[in-house]
Amino acid sequence: MEHLSRFAGLAERYDGFVLDLWGVIHDGVNAFPHAVETLKHLRAAGKRTLLLSNAPRPNWAVQKMMQRMGIEDALYTDILTSGEAVRRALQSPPDLWWAELGQRVFLLGPERDRPVLEGLPLIDAPSPAEADFVLNTGPDDHRNPSNMAEFEPILEDCYRFKLKMICANPDLVVIRGGVRVLCAGSLAARYEEMGGDVRSLGKPDPAIYQPVLERLDLPPERVLAVGDSLHTDIAGAAGVGLAACWVLDGIHGAALADGAGGFDTARIEALATEAHVAPIASLPRLEW
Repeated sequence: MEHLSRFAGLAERYDGFVLDLWGVIHDGVNAFPHAVETLKHLRAAGKRTLLLSNAPRPNWAVQKMMQRMGIEDALYTDILTSGEAVRRALQSPPDLWWAELGQRVFLLGPERDRPVLEGLPLIDAPSPAEADFVLNTGPDDHRNPSNMAEFEPILEDCYRFKLKMICANPDLVVIRGGVRVLCAGSLAARYEEMGGDVRSLGKPDPAIYQPVLERLDLPPERVLAVGDSLHTDIAGAAGVGLAACWVLDGIHGAALADGAGGFDTARIEALATEAHVAPIASLPRLEW
């Protein structure tokens, strides 16, 4: 693994990029100026960039959020969210599991995620008892998003009624505005421990990369994935044979810090080995 300080040299070796959003381009509240500048450089160089996010909302909703942060649509080539992938699976079920879900859906998630269901022929169920299945987009607005114990009762209710669960964001945790909070992936993992039936859409599932590579329309060896999570971004890229660059100042940042404002190379190597992944490079942040 190369340990780089800037992205420009690595970017010259590739024609297309699969870029994570949260932790790489923004922190859920603010855009990272250095990342926005990098997007500008990639666009000027004629590179193709696809933003691949485990956000449990449709493409358009994430784009609107980024626009408010100052990330213009013109700065990247395309975007795909796990929420968009869920919508497509609900519209055109890929297999019997999806086809037999039913119409009454209980949303386990905040109101801001409700656009993922907008326009679909589904009935909103106010409780698990009235639902056919549960769509898990993450911690809702009524419980502490950092405390799994607060979600035990609602997960138990879902399991009591044997609801299938769609997980629309496989991420386990995220750092929002400097605070570490649970994601839908953590709730889904707990539901599986209870014995629940779960399907997840998003990184690291290889299925999410098929439309990504089709949109980029480049040979896989000419595409580089960039992300901050070993278990979703880096592992997902490895699963479809893409080279990956690991951004350190994200979800794993605290574990990798050297105490002097930088990152410990030995810890970087060790953590990647423990996760059974081999990114070709590490980068403190997505800075040109």
